[in-house]
Amino acid sequence: MTDQKNQGAAIPTPQGAAGRLFRMIVQGNALRLVFVLIAIVISAAASVGASVFLESLIDDYIKPLLLMENPVFDKLLHALMGMACLYAAGLIATYLYNRIMVTVSQRTLKSIRDKMFSHMQSLPIRYFDTHAHGDIMSVYTNDVDTLRQMISQSIPQAMSSAVSIVAVFCSMLVMSWQLTIVVLICVAVMLVAARMIARRSGAYFIQQQMDLGRLNGYIEEMIEGQKVVKVFCHEEKAEEGFDKVNDKLAASARKANQYANVLMPAMNNIGNLQYVIVAIVGGAIALSGGGLTLGAIAAFLQLSKAFTQPISQISQQLNAIVMALAGAARVFALMDEEPEQDHGDVTLVNVKYTQDGALAETTERTNIWAWKEPHADGTYTYTKLTGDVRFFDVDFAYTPDKPILHDITLYAKPGQKLAFVGSTGAGKTTITNLINRFYDINDGKITYDGIDIKRICKRDLRQSLGIVLQDTNLFTGTVRENIRYGRLDATDEEVEVAAKLANADEFIHRLPQGYDTMLTDNGASLSQGQRQLIAIARAAVADPPVMILDEATSSIDTRTESLVQQGMDGLMYGRTVFVIAHRLSTVRNSNAIMVLEHGRIIERGSHEELIAQKGVYYQLYTGAFEME
Repeated sequence: MTDQKNQGAAIPTPQGAAGRLFRMIVQGNALRLVFVLIAIVISAAASVGASVFLESLIDDYIKPLLLMENPVFDKLLHALMGMACLYAAGLIATYLYNRIMVTVSQRTLKSIRDKMFSHMQSLPIRYFDTHAHGDIMSVYTNDVDTLRQMISQSIPQAMSSAVSIVAVFCSMLVMSWQLTIVVLICVAVMLVAARMIARRSGAYFIQQQMDLGRLNGYIEEMIEGQKVVKVFCHEEKAEEGFDKVNDKLAASARKANQYANVLMPAMNNIGNLQYVIVAIVGGAIALSGGGLTLGAIAAFLQLSKAFTQPISQISQQLNAIVMALAGAARVFALMDEEPEQDHGDVTLVNVKYTQDGALAETTERTNIWAWKEPHADGTYTYTKLTGDVRFFDVDFAYTPDKPILHDITLYAKPGQKLAFVGSTGAGKTTITNLINRFYDINDGKITYDGIDIKRICKRDLRQSLGIVLQDTNLFTGTVRENIRYGRLDATDEEVEVAAKLANADEFIHRLPQGYDTMLTDNGASLSQGQRQLIAIARAAVADPPVMILDEATSSIDTRTESLVQQGMDGLMYGRTVFVIAHRLSTVRNSNAIMVLEHGRIIERGSHEELIAQKGVYYQLYTGAFEME
């Protein structure tokens, strides 16, 4: 499975991602954005007003004072005070809309993370089997973080720039339509340059985010396997692999940024050239009697800078905008992944026996469960959950060109213990994955208490199954909380009873705070055997009628195995159990043993029957050849 290509949802285009992102920003923040827009208009009006006022300041106040023998500065002082108030209003408005946008950005990012995580819980196991976990983590961290700067800075900057451009353009047009045409020609050159550069850098920014995700996936893999790397002296090879991934990221980042970094200097130089051209043309118009005064020229030069400055500011934010849209595309690609399909209508309910011996649904916990099967006429049939699991001619393949299981037929009656043995890759774990419906079969049929499992709601199906894996996952929390993970409504007493059943109670009491000892980093402070005992206790507290033990004792030493085996015997009593084991001593007392080879059951029977056949199982048991 791990060698399959990542064939997930198509990554949306930056344009499509921008539209969806905008809708998410507006959702729940409409009133705030209205206040932001008002503040931006005030800020832009203050900026434009100050530039326009420059004409009056020069022509009506400064020039007359230069002609006076005894100048009086009262009017000039009042004018300057008015100008200061205008700037102060713009400053306050700018502060307010930036502060509000910080709130909007954090609310939006929280909403995005919530929706991503919620959607991730609905994804099938196949998605996690075919995507590097570090790459998924990169979506939550790097890709989401790229949105922060865009929402809190780039978007308000773009809105402010748009309002400023409109206001400044109208003011310039009123002052001099000839100079306005000059400015528009220069701006057209700027826009063409910006478009050419952005077009080239956009694709590389998307590639950069993808390469960054791959780098994170590689780093996570190396960190998790660091002991293996050192044991086999694989450091140099690991470095070579990292260098390849890192070089690819550096190449895509270099290509993306080399264009984006050229943009701002280009915009500034075109803007400076425009300033010179406007000054020359304005002076020529004034000298030819075109009606332009010194104040008007100074004010227009100020307005021309105010007109091109927003364009330059947007260009400056282009790097962040393109990177954010690339990140948003990856975020929405995760959100667009097809969730796990579940068309089952049979549910699991608590029942009790009536006086006439029939099953009746109840809200109280009776520890008696039944499948509630609806019918077209609105009635229901209740089938007691006993743990009868059967396979009929089941075929399965993770990918169409690589079949894994062929014509698997088996049955496990309530309370029976079935064991699967065979070499790695024979299909043992795949069978248990099909029982859980982590994957759906390609052909054949699987029934649970006589009901096709495709008709059973996946949540209810998995609630009736307990599983103990070779690789134990412990979560950050207390020992008690980790055991209670098997059934969240379990009492403290039930947790401790489950721990005693798994023979975990003794070592738990030796921990610093006993059951309240905090575990972190996947229970790194515990031994592998102790972690496995907690996992078995977790399955015990769930108290399911069917138990799957996938190499549950393979990582435990012989002494601990005897303790675990005692607990597991109690755990398995009265339940249907599927056992996968390489240690054949753990499957001797099974009701039936299935020997798998290349996805087919080649032998089946009890331990004694298979030994008497002197076939593959006999050779495995006597050590004639290794199971691996």
